[in-house]
Amino acid sequence: MKRAFSVLVLISLVAAFVPGAALSAQASLTRKDPNTIVIGLIPEMNVFKQMERFKYLADYLSEKVGVKIKLTVLSRYGNILEKFEEKSMDGAFLGSFTGALAISKLGLEPIARPVNLDGSATYSGYIFVRKDSGIKGIKEMKGKKMAFVDKATTAGYIFPVAYLKSQGIKDINSFFREYYFTGSHDAAVLAVLNREADIGAAKHSMYNRVRTEEPRIDKELVILAESPKVPSNGLCLRKGFDPVLKKKLKETLLNMHKDREGRDALAKFGALKFIETRSSDYEPVFRMASEAGIDMKKYHYLNR
Repeated sequence: MKRAFSVLVLISLVAAFVPGAALSAQASLTRKDPNTIVIGLIPEMNVFKQMERFKYLADYLSEKVGVKIKLTVLSRYGNILEKFEEKSMDGAFLGSFTGALAISKLGLEPIARPVNLDGSATYSGYIFVRKDSGIKGIKEMKGKKMAFVDKATTAGYIFPVAYLKSQGIKDINSFFREYYFTGSHDAAVLAVLNREADIGAAKHSMYNRVRTEEPRIDKELVILAESPKVPSNGLCLRKGFDPVLKKKLKETLLNMHKDREGRDALAKFGALKFIETRSSDYEPVFRMASEAGIDMKKYHYLNR
């Protein structure tokens, strides 16, 4: 009872903090009216920052598409497929691994993804340590404490596991003294910075975002390994989504950099524009998952 009350309080706080984004408690429990599109957000960063970032995009799309966009932040990465199976969402901005998983298991269709401020539409995974840790490579990692993000993230889990296997480490349970999951990329970076973990893994774009807020990053952390590039978080829509709405939503995203309101929304969102995205763009993710020993068709991961 106490836990349920806490969740409702958090939802109320988020709704009050970003009223335009309309975070809905009911969106994850029941089907919404036909004049709304419910979009899920994975928890790659602090929930308040996440909602603040996406609310401008949601407001712009609501106005241009003519259908209200409701946002709902998923509490954990692993719950994304369950929410789609419950038919509570029409789409979601998915990370590369959750996107690949949803495409593989649920037939979701990616339509567009943002181009980052540095001009890229992809991201890499970083493995990093403190400069004063004495860790130079795999040999010094043994027996240390590792901070992953979540088992359903490319940069925060799939890449480091694949990297370790490529270096001959088959069992992370016996290799590390301890490892844990921070739940978000920014938290993994801060865990290493604040000496709560010896080694961390996170997506490069979130690592760089934390760098702009925390000058200690450049002084105190060092990147030891970087993954191949994978698609940045793209919008994927459920199978059977209204084709007319899908076309309008896709065209609005792809053209929003051409008008003033769209450019303003993009600036607040932190992107230059959106580009078309296809299922084939996720091939590097499938390869990395295979290297990590994961069969995407059989992979079942759900946070409780």
